[in-house]
Amino acid sequence: QTCSFCRILLWTKKSSNTEAELTPPDDLFMLTLNTNYTLAWDWDQSAAGSDSATFTVQYAGNHSLKKRNPKWTTVCAETSGRSCDLTRSGLNYLGLYVVRVQTNLNGRHSVWKSLQFSPDKDAVLGPPSEVRLGVSGRTLDIFITDPQNSSNSSMKEHLNKLSYDIVYWEQPEDGKTTSTVANVVTLSSIKPWTQYCMQIRSRDDFYNKTSTFTAPLCAQTEGVVPWWKIFMYFLLSLVSCFLMVLLFLYGGHHCFQICKATFLPNEKLPSYIKQVLPSFPTGDYPRLIVSDYESDLCDPVIVCSESAILVINPAVDSAAPPAGLDQDRSSRHSRQNSSSSGDSGVYSAGGNSGGLQPKVASTFTDVNPGFDSEKLNMLSMNSEFKVFPAVPDEGVVDMEV
Repeated sequence: QTCSFCRILLWTKKSSNTEAELTPPDDLFMLTLNTNYTLAWDWDQSAAGSDSATFTVQYAGNHSLKKRNPKWTTVCAETSGRSCDLTRSGLNYLGLYVVRVQTNLNGRHSVWKSLQFSPDKDAVLGPPSEVRLGVSGRTLDIFITDPQNSSNSSMKEHLNKLSYDIVYWEQPEDGKTTSTVANVVTLSSIKPWTQYCMQIRSRDDFYNKTSTFTAPLCAQTEGVVPWWKIFMYFLLSLVSCFLMVLLFLYGGHHCFQICKATFLPNEKLPSYIKQVLPSFPTGDYPRLIVSDYESDLCDPVIVCSESAILVINPAVDSAAPPAGLDQDRSSRHSRQNSSSSGDSGVYSAGGNSGGLQPKVASTFTDVNPGFDSEKLNMLSMNSEFKVFPAVPDEGVVDMEV
């Protein structure tokens, strides 16, 4: 019986040593913000080898630990992570708690590793959830929204003496600090027409807790507008209106000219086209014909040079032509007389022109006896003959006056 007892004792001691060999979590710390709490820890994975360890997290009130059987509340059981969220566990903000964590591996359990935690003392205070600026003349209004807890209510429910530190500065000067417990603050001792920037943080004096500052916010104050600025604004508006009206008039005139040139052009149709257009039926005006064949667009036209016809002017006395020219004229008259019966169309003035030749010759010889007779004949021919264009489709008829 003694040996059996010794064996049981040795097995119990061995089991206790095996359980103690399992490494517990270490470096326990709380991640907090207002009423959001998260317990985090580290653990050496090499102690488990290829197996994965789990962890159990419990908490109990510090006052209950004085009892023989304290009541532990399990928050995270057999979790494989390295953190546990205690936000929804119902911890009182003014309470004092003990939080512990244990390692579990293949049915074995490590010793508990504990941490004392007081939300009121240890929880980090957050900055204001929102800050807005409002400018009213020479004053600057600051609207501050309280930090929010996990249930989206004001942290003033837990911190009665919550206040705010306001740091503001005039660019680029150094900042000034003021404190307030109100949510609406008015800065009146500031300069007009000046840009101010500010940052705000939350403060709790009971445990001397402060939050981080908010991001800088800037605004420019206003004031009484100087008279010269009013005059400049009026002048600029007047010039702007004048330029706009001038641009409108110029644009309207330009558009009118374009429309007039497009629909009512200055170029008029020739008179002979206007005379021809009324003879066409309505809608049947001449237009351009587009065709691929040249025969559809063109008509053959034969151009002939004008033929000159000599007409004898009986009113002018001329000298007798040369012999060759007289023979040619007699033959021409014979052809004309032969064709006059067929309405040839050239009318002679009648009379014998030869009877007038002595007068012309005597006149030129009297004025200039040394004048060449051949030149005299050519001059008389020029004054005697006139050239007229031939009339088509008509004959030559001699006409006597």
